Amino acid sequence: MDLQATEISFVEQIFKRMKKWGTREAIRWGDVTLSYDQFVDAITAWEQRLAREGVSAGTVCALYSDFTPQTCACMFALMNRGAVLVPLTKDVNTEMDHLMDLAGTEVLYRFDENDNASFERRSPQARPNLVAQFLERRHSGLIVFTSGSTGTPKGILHDCEAVMKKFVKVRSSWRTLLFLLLDHFGGINTLFSVFAYGGTAICLTDRSVDGVVKTIAKTKADLIPTTPTFLNLLIAGGFYHHHDLSSVKFITYGTEMMTPATLQKVSEVFPHASLKQTYGMSELGVLQSKSQDKNSLWLKVGGEGFQTKIKDNILWVKSEANMVGYLNAPNPFDAEGWLCTGDEVEVEGDLIRFKGRKSEIINVGGKKVFPAEVEDVILSAENIKDVTVFGVKHPLMGQVVNSKITLRNPEDPQFLTERLRKHCNEKLAKYKVPLRFILVEPTEDHHNARFKKDRMKNG
Repeated sequence: MDLQATEISFVEQIFKRMKKWGTREAIRWGDVTLSYDQFVDAITAWEQRLAREGVSAGTVCALYSDFTPQTCACMFALMNRGAVLVPLTKDVNTEMDHLMDLAGTEVLYRFDENDNASFERRSPQARPNLVAQFLERRHSGLIVFTSGSTGTPKGILHDCEAVMKKFVKVRSSWRTLLFLLLDHFGGINTLFSVFAYGGTAICLTDRSVDGVVKTIAKTKADLIPTTPTFLNLLIAGGFYHHHDLSSVKFITYGTEMMTPATLQKVSEVFPHASLKQTYGMSELGVLQSKSQDKNSLWLKVGGEGFQTKIKDNILWVKSEANMVGYLNAPNPFDAEGWLCTGDEVEVEGDLIRFKGRKSEIINVGGKKVFPAEVEDVILSAENIKDVTVFGVKHPLMGQVVNSKITLRNPEDPQFLTERLRKHCNEKLAKYKVPLRFILVEPTEDHHNARFKKDRMKNG
């Protein structure tokens, strides 16, 4: 990793810049607000605590929390000391010990509801070989995990210098909602960008849809990085009618497919907000992107530090911010450093449009069905609050399309099936039309804790 002639690391450059923001509001968590001066003081206090508790360069340290002032201060203190961060959330409670063992975690800090942290020393069975090799760089590290929806979660090791490099160039500052979770690479990327550019990080104390909307209104957040699923729930539940969301100037959406129907609704509910589709992977980092316009799903991806190519309609990416590697899986990059993302795309000039993850494509008698396309059609029908489309095994066709439906108002199931089948037949090829329209209770979620469609558990 090349540093500037001054030999000041990228982590140090960002921290030095943060000290200059002074009395500007840095972070807000409920009724707690810290200026940059106070936030820097909190980081310094954490560095002193880490020294007392034996956390130094190379220590693998897990943080169990959501975004809070003290958690964020601890993260920067750990990077300043050259430690390896392992952020964890309650979403991984059942496999937390396994993940910590996988990372070779030596220290755990648990943050409670009052933002106080307890200290726990652990004795890992062994330090992962990749981590041991990485520590020779004398850089701070970051370990995040894949969701593990198709098997054992993969541990992904990043060099914090590579992650921070993209934030050295100063850009616009925002009052940004920390919506994506602490253990999500997109959430970490959002956090670093806020502080690197002198913005305000707005933490959530309630991650229900209503709680998120109330926080946006109360704090006057102007940048909302989120998911299409959350935006659809916000609109379907009519939450925007009850809260003043006029502060929102910019909405970025990613992590899953956006349907044209949902995008159109978002544009209508937030007529004065810019909308931008984002793209990234935990293995690669977050690419720069530019939507064709706020109502379009066509975009450019890449930017400085990234190269892209299309091979057999699948997006491949080469990144300067590539992960160091997997802790427990083979290297996925080819000999030239390219990664197959598994995302199928359409191409038009220098623009692309995502069609869906290769792993989520439903194969009906050899023909491809992209769930998002079918969901978009169903969402355009009357009385549909939410829908999840997924494939199920079939002895003759290989797979067939099924759908799970939530209604706005009660409706006779038989009439609903007939109505939706007719609606789909008018807009889709026959093999794309769901074989079943499964009506579920309004209380049943279509998404996981990260507000992403959970198709794997249905298929």
